[in-house]
Amino acid sequence: MRKTTKRRAPRSEYTSPNQLSLSGFETPFYNQLAPSNRWVVLSKQIPWDDLVNMYSKRNPPKATGRPALNPRVLIGAVIIKHMLNLDDRET
Repeated sequence: MRKTTKRRAPRSEYTSPNQLSLSGFETPFYNQLAPSNRWVVLSKQIPWDDLVNMYSKRNPPKATGRPALNPRVLIGAVIIKHMLNLDDRET
């Protein structure tokens, strides 16, 4: 009997904020964010590479199950949750 392989959803890999960007390839959402937005200002102050490295060491990728979300999304959600004093249902 031949073993079938499972088709998995594409992974959302982490992209360093230090990565160079090419002009003309921005998403419409990216263009609508004002540089003075409080979350944009905060995101520039956070050491994302260090946080993602710490998160990835404690939570290594697994070969089975649902692919993990981008660590920056997870860390950002926790930061927003605590800054706005929200509970788990509101984030």
